[in-house]
Amino acid sequence: MIEGDLRNLDRLYDAGFRMIGLAHFFDNEIGGSAHGVKKGGLTNEGKRLVALMQAKGMVVDLAHASPKTIDDVLAMTKKPVVVSHTGVRGTCDNVRNLSDTQLKAIARTGGLIGMTYFGHAVCGESIGAVARAFRHARDVAGADHLALGSDFDGTVQEPFDTTGLVVLVDALLGEGFTPEEVRLVMGENVFRVLGELLPEK
Repeated sequence: MIEGDLRNLDRLYDAGFRMIGLAHFFDNEIGGSAHGVKKGGLTNEGKRLVALMQAKGMVVDLAHASPKTIDDVLAMTKKPVVVSHTGVRGTCDNVRNLSDTQLKAIARTGGLIGMTYFGHAVCGESIGAVARAFRHARDVAGADHLALGSDFDGTVQEPFDTTGLVVLVDALLGEGFTPEEVRLVMGENVFRVLGELLPEK
């Protein structure tokens, strides 16, 4: 997103961007991807980018980042971080998903874990698999740090679309979430974190 030039961060900020992911399907100049060849951590340039983003009040998104990149960001962050769409290794063990240690570390920053719905992330094609992943994340990190992370991008198949959120609410209640916890997941946590991170103007 910055094409190897940190000066482009100012251009993106001036254009209105307030959240940036560090990697997608490939390793890059910033750091390693969970899907990359080396799956390394933050580069020196990546460390400078994270520091600049946080100084500007931009949200660092760790979705698709390699475990080492995630750990490197967590070691240096002074503000909450976000994983916009992810699963958890506690119910679906793959390199794309977060470990319990990472869940706890993200929660300690005050950040957000956006739980996604697609089969590869939850190891199933049902609403039950999605709800079980949410429950595991809540049990490890706490309901104050969970959010919706659908990944409705048109390329992955999911058990419901955005009109089916009522089905997810019912499934979460069935997994023992309280109504108060459901409200946190459905949006209150996002408002809290964005209100803390984003600049006033």
